[in-house]
Amino acid sequence: MKKLCLIFGICWVASSGCFGKNGYHFLSEIPIGGEGGWDILTIDPTANRLYLSHATKVVVVDLTKNSVIGEITDTPGVHAFVAVPALQRGFSSNGKEAKASVVDLKTLKTISQIDTGANPDAMVYEPNRRELYVFNHTGNSCTVIDPKSASVITTIQLGGSPEFAAVDKAAGRIYCNIEDKSEVAVIDTSKHEVIARWPLAPGEEPSGIALNAGHHRLFAGCHNKMMVMLDTESGKVVGSVPIGSGVDGCAFDDATQLAFASCGDGTATIAREQAPNKLAVVQILKTERGARTMALDPETHRIYLPTAQFQPPPSPSPGVSPGRPSVVPNTLKLLVYGPTESVKH
Repeated sequence: MKKLCLIFGICWVASSGCFGKNGYHFLSEIPIGGEGGWDILTIDPTANRLYLSHATKVVVVDLTKNSVIGEITDTPGVHAFVAVPALQRGFSSNGKEAKASVVDLKTLKTISQIDTGANPDAMVYEPNRRELYVFNHTGNSCTVIDPKSASVITTIQLGGSPEFAAVDKAAGRIYCNIEDKSEVAVIDTSKHEVIARWPLAPGEEPSGIALNAGHHRLFAGCHNKMMVMLDTESGKVVGSVPIGSGVDGCAFDDATQLAFASCGDGTATIAREQAPNKLAVVQILKTERGARTMALDPETHRIYLPTAQFQPPPSPSPGVSPGRPSVVPNTLKLLVYGPTESVKH
């Protein structure tokens, strides 16, 4: 048994990528501008494009030029955008109208709209069955869409408020954080139903999520300043690390075996699995206040975090909680960070 454990441990370490001695550092800023807030950003590595949700539109950034090349308009309260390159279509979740827009990726024009549940938020594309999952935050459900026909296949009741989700192609599953239940809902993609619920304790109020499919490890960024690591074979929490406050985004880089949690307090925690049941912080990256969401480019290993300047909120009335600070117009930007040394594959 000891020999087997030793062999497994050696294989685990050998599968980890090389992380530069000086870690991640600031590379550049990409100006976005405009007015209003932002939310989820996604990267289409096949087109070298980044899509950033921004108030009532989606901003399209060319990552080879590091500049804005277009906009997708008429997406009220947009939370996310997912590209499906095989169809040359993209889909936005329009939170303020309970719809998903179907967009032509060449013209960036809306083709049609699909009804969803209330406040559609995060989305993922499941490549095995070629289906799009739209997670309705206040609707407590998931709308499953056929991207080719642009029609609803079914609606899955989740029993709580969904946040981000991750696709496990090999297992035929989707893992979705249920924020108000502090758990992960496990969806069977062939049955279109929840087959398990995994408590995240000691983590509470999860938001971002990322998957290391090769090691069967799931990472969930939680609002009690913790990123927990779960075993997707047992559904048990097997490790955790402290992170900053106001987490929203998580990512995992298969090449470097690094897990990321981006936090609104101006930090991004970078962690690594040191053993099957041990997660360790390797860097606390200083970003900027408000940089709570992120996207990872799997080709360059760069991470992109949007933020802006803020105006102080007005003084609240007695007994009323303070409101959110407003964004200073034309200050939205993307912060770009990357590894100091080249990554070994």
